[in-house]
Amino acid sequence: MRLRFLLILPLLSLSLAAVAEQSLQTWLDMALPGSVLRLPAGQYRGPATISKPLTLEAQGKVIIDGGGKGTVLTIKSDKVTVRGLVIRDSGDSHDAIDGGIMAEGNGLLIENNVIENVLFGISLHKSNDSVVRGNRIRSRPVDSADRGDGIRLWYSTGNRIENNDIAQIRDVTVSNSPRNRYTGNTIRNSRRAFNFLFSHRSLIEGNLLEKNSTGIIALNSEGLIIRNNRILHAMDASGAGVALKETSAALIQGNEIVHCAHGIMADSPMNPINRIVFIDNIIAHNITGIYFYGAKGGHIAINNTFKSNLWPVTIIGDGDPMNDIWWGNNWDTYEGFDLDGDGFGDKPHELHAWADRIWMETPSATFFRNSPVLELLDFLERLAPFSTPSLILRDTAPRMRK
Repeated sequence: MRLRFLLILPLLSLSLAAVAEQSLQTWLDMALPGSVLRLPAGQYRGPATISKPLTLEAQGKVIIDGGGKGTVLTIKSDKVTVRGLVIRDSGDSHDAIDGGIMAEGNGLLIENNVIENVLFGISLHKSNDSVVRGNRIRSRPVDSADRGDGIRLWYSTGNRIENNDIAQIRDVTVSNSPRNRYTGNTIRNSRRAFNFLFSHRSLIEGNLLEKNSTGIIALNSEGLIIRNNRILHAMDASGAGVALKETSAALIQGNEIVHCAHGIMADSPMNPINRIVFIDNIIAHNITGIYFYGAKGGHIAINNTFKSNLWPVTIIGDGDPMNDIWWGNNWDTYEGFDLDGDGFGDKPHELHAWADRIWMETPSATFFRNSPVLELLDFLERLAPFSTPSLILRDTAPRMRK
């Protein structure tokens, strides 16, 4: 009897090992189109490809392991749902975009997955009208430039990227992908939280972007709405909460931008009839609150709060600063009164460049900003000006502090 048990035990061990290392592709090949495939708890081998509409989800904890080769799970069909899986260990090729999930279909739902130790996280390529929601995404523990993008959109439209927990990635990159929504996401400890390239009419709302090199950067992306985000601690030397370049007709509203190298950076709108509008933002504890560069004009700033910034606003470029509109902003450096009690200062708030014109006109002198010598020179310049200061802005109705 004992001998028979000893003979059965190795066979049983082999059987359990085979189950533990079963191929995910075998399960996918057997599933019928439109079916719901609920994987039993265990570990499955990737890479694998879904080439038919179906739902793939977990019964218990399911791990899909790519074995360090290629992309762990590729979707090449419309109307696919991937839910509740642990996806890990992709290849390491940036050229091949190795990652957790590569999606090339429409009407997809990718939700509540844990994607870890991969190069890229989730990529949507020519994927429209899909939802990426509630996923936890981590790249490799290497330098940020050597990681892949947490989420990557390429020629994809009408998608919703919602409530994802993203950290330790390179960027969330959106390229040639207009009319998508990015709401409720948390992105930490990465390079650029959002990186928009030629991606017009995007909505970025209600996200928490913390301890990234830059919060939101947009290049040649028209009609952006950046609303109600919290952007904190983007303190790299060139870091910014929001950076806009060659971008027109943008609305930046209701954001809290705190402790960044630059709170907001922007050049002027490319089209002279367009405007970049800033409304109801809190811009606090930054080295520079707002930094405008290039030709002056094309900006409207209304009802923003500037608090404890080293320099509230810096403008470098040619043109008339009165081409920008400032109205109803709250300035912690305002020195006027509200004698009529209407909630607005009785005189305009004007901001001038004094000794700081040195580093504005000579960028290499920026290294000495906040140095004792420059601080002393600035003090003496304000006390007894030896040159005419340059007007940076005039807020015609500064709002009084409550």
